[in-house]
Amino acid sequence: MRTFRIAMVQMNPTVGDLDGNVRRITTWLREAKKAKADLVAFPELAITGYPPEDLLLKPRFVADNRRALQEIVRHCRGLAAVVGYVSQSDGIDPKPARSSVVSAGAHELYNAAAVIVDKKLITTYCKWYLPNYGVFDESRYFQPGRRLPLIRLRGTVVGVNICEDVWLPEGPTGFQAAAGAEIIVNINASPFHLGKSRAREQMLATRARENGVVLTYTNAVGGQDDLVFDGNSVILDHQGEVIARGKAFEVDMIVADLNMEAVARARRTGRKKILPRRVASAVEVCAASLPAVPKNLVRAVPDVATVLDPLEEVYRALTLGVRDYVRKNGFTRAVIGLSGGVDSALTAVLAVDALGAENVWGLFMPSPYTSQDSHDDVAELGTRLAISVRTIPITTLFDTYRHALAETFEGRAPDTTEENLQARIRGNLLMAFSNKFGHLVLTTGNKSEMSVGYATLYGDMAGGFAVIKDVPKTMVYDLARLRNLRGTTPVIPKRTLDRPPTAELRPNQKDEDSLPPYEILDPILQAYVEEDRSLEEIVEAGYDRATVARVMTMVDGSEYKRRQAPIGIKITHRALGKDRRMPITNGYRNS
Repeated sequence: MRTFRIAMVQMNPTVGDLDGNVRRITTWLREAKKAKADLVAFPELAITGYPPEDLLLKPRFVADNRRALQEIVRHCRGLAAVVGYVSQSDGIDPKPARSSVVSAGAHELYNAAAVIVDKKLITTYCKWYLPNYGVFDESRYFQPGRRLPLIRLRGTVVGVNICEDVWLPEGPTGFQAAAGAEIIVNINASPFHLGKSRAREQMLATRARENGVVLTYTNAVGGQDDLVFDGNSVILDHQGEVIARGKAFEVDMIVADLNMEAVARARRTGRKKILPRRVASAVEVCAASLPAVPKNLVRAVPDVATVLDPLEEVYRALTLGVRDYVRKNGFTRAVIGLSGGVDSALTAVLAVDALGAENVWGLFMPSPYTSQDSHDDVAELGTRLAISVRTIPITTLFDTYRHALAETFEGRAPDTTEENLQARIRGNLLMAFSNKFGHLVLTTGNKSEMSVGYATLYGDMAGGFAVIKDVPKTMVYDLARLRNLRGTTPVIPKRTLDRPPTAELRPNQKDEDSLPPYEILDPILQAYVEEDRSLEEIVEAGYDRATVARVMTMVDGSEYKRRQAPIGIKITHRALGKDRRMPITNGYRNS
């Protein structure tokens, strides 16, 4: 039986760390060689990390990335590899220039996949379709490729393409299959959002089935700024059935023996796909050879990792996002302002799961309006998590601020100004703590609050990373309850989950004094922020017109705040930030 052994490495690169990424790739090359793989696939832009953004405008960076590729070529002994990098030509890259400064403008840049066989770079595939929506800006940097190289290896024809290329029915995958490809090696840096892994796998099954090819999908894993890559690499046979699946949110290597005889039989009996004339000239077939396969090779039985529950996926994405943001940016510890509320409690739990309890500090800063329940719940949370919690009362500082402003504010009743003073005092103390000890401040605002501006600039928004910035308030509770199911004792106190949300910035304050109940607010925000629905459409869905109009006005009027907020982890289809780019000065009103 004709088989082909493939390995897929879902690695965790760091953007810009070319030397580190090369070390990771060469280490995995050795592991793939030990596994006796015919071919090993690495993620999209594995050498540079994804997305490299304006690093691509630096000629030295582009040249260094090409030199890094040459280093990988030298280490690829006895097997084939597909490695994502930045090319300066729609073909095999020329050897890197001796000068360390090369004009990036001298050649177009391409999002490319190098095909290396036994220490030789035999061809390069350049991505055809460049996403330019949501968090993607590839058309800013890259030109589309138009070549379709195929590789004949061990009697099997392999086509290589990149990420977006496999999503379109009339794209490179179909053309490569029509030209004779039996395996499609698709390499990716596909960021996570809720529900994406399932939709992605369904699409891949369709693409494999309609083209009669084995489809291998290698995805990156890890956090990069506001993005998290989920892994979930997958191999599907020519009928669209999953035969291997990598772990979710973990570095992994998946090895599988592919039955190429089954593909050949299906090709002989099925309807032959016709290669359009307009793309026939783009096809190039490259023959390559590898050392003989040992006759006593034991069949590789691939793992099929379990598909996670959607809420578990979100929790793992947030944990990985925190861990990588903290560590890749040179921090070891984090500090969080604890309030006794569910947002700061969940943020603290995520930080402990990501970094370890010894690397998480809590700062509790009670004001004159802080309840005894909050005192007790913060203490209990700290004990359950085994983290260090420091209490710094802010009443004296608050009095000092009010005294300093008394003459200026004479004759004016207290309002949100005094409320925000408390938040800003806390922000100052947290940043002082960060400056003195070098800990990263993790902010605790959720998506519901950030959407409507229920947050204080330079107060509770002050910090380095907004962990739950894209998590709606109702999901915050769901995630907290999910985490409490682990272990023998719930980590978040029951009262934190049961009592009404409150900022405790004035006597008897409740969030619902200023906002609709979150059970109503969150669906309206999803419709307006994530789905761009109009006032009339949302009202027709059953929501009160005045409430919808008020929420929309709050969202539109808070863009200036969001623009100044720290970045946070994307977990929804449309996050606040790169996904949703609204002008601050904006005269258009949907409501």
